[in-house]
Amino acid sequence: MRQAKKAINDPEVLHHILRACRVGRLGTNGKDGYPRIKPLNYVLHEGRIYFHSAREGEKIDDINRDDRVCFEVDQPLAFVRGAADNPCRAEYLYRSVIIRGRARIVEDEGERRSALSALMEKYQPGGGYGPFREEKLAITAVVRIDIEAMSGKEDLGKGPHRERVLDVLRKESSDALVPDLDP
Repeated sequence: MRQAKKAINDPEVLHHILRACRVGRLGTNGKDGYPRIKPLNYVLHEGRIYFHSAREGEKIDDINRDDRVCFEVDQPLAFVRGAADNPCRAEYLYRSVIIRGRARIVEDEGERRSALSALMEKYQPGGGYGPFREEKLAITAVVRIDIEAMSGKEDLGKGPHRERVLDVLRKESSDALVPDLDP
């Protein structure tokens, strides 16, 4: 990373960001040699990333051909407007995590159900979704990313903007709207 001061080195902070973000982006190697990026719902569970998919399709084909993947999440924190006399002062404040790893289609039924339960708890924490229906489980693939490398980066701004962003982070409100900060 070019600017070491922007690196996030604390694994707890990296895990917090992974738990807080709602959408991740999976990078695979396409059969045509071009990288592919797909947004998806995911969960950090037992130190791994899990997501579900149809049993057939581009993601699964890519993973079966080459299990090396990249996974990214970003947490928008604020947009700082540029000043009339200096529009270049505009900046977007954020935190992000990038993972390199190997994707595996989970065949163990216990691990599949555990991962799907963790996904449901993340996206519907109030419950109310009932048991998994066997016919749906039969057509659902569960994919696990075994993490080989993880890095984080953040730009929390400067001066009073930084203090406001830190206040937002302290409130632990990942569902809050992204504030629009004036210079």
